[in-house]
Amino acid sequence: MAHDPVRPFLITKNARGEFQLTVRDIRYNSQNYPVITSHLQAETFKTATAAKAFARDKFNAKTGEYATR
Repeated sequence: MAHDPVRPFLITKNARGEFQLTVRDIRYNSQNYPVITSHLQAETFKTATAAKAFARDKFNAKTGEYATR
C-alpha cells in the first residue's frame, strides 16, 4: 500500500483569519509506517507567504515541503 508523502510544514488558517505554522517530525517504525509528531508554533502570520518565510528562516524549509491540509 502506497502512502502519500507527509510534508513537514503545515500552514493552516485559524478562526480569526490568521495563519499558523505546524512543524511535523516524521519517523518510520519497523513496518515502515510513518509516526508523526506535530508542534504548533506560537507565532501567527497575516499571510501564508509570511508563514513560509518564517519556516525558511527558522527551520531551513525548502520549496515543496509545505502543506495546507
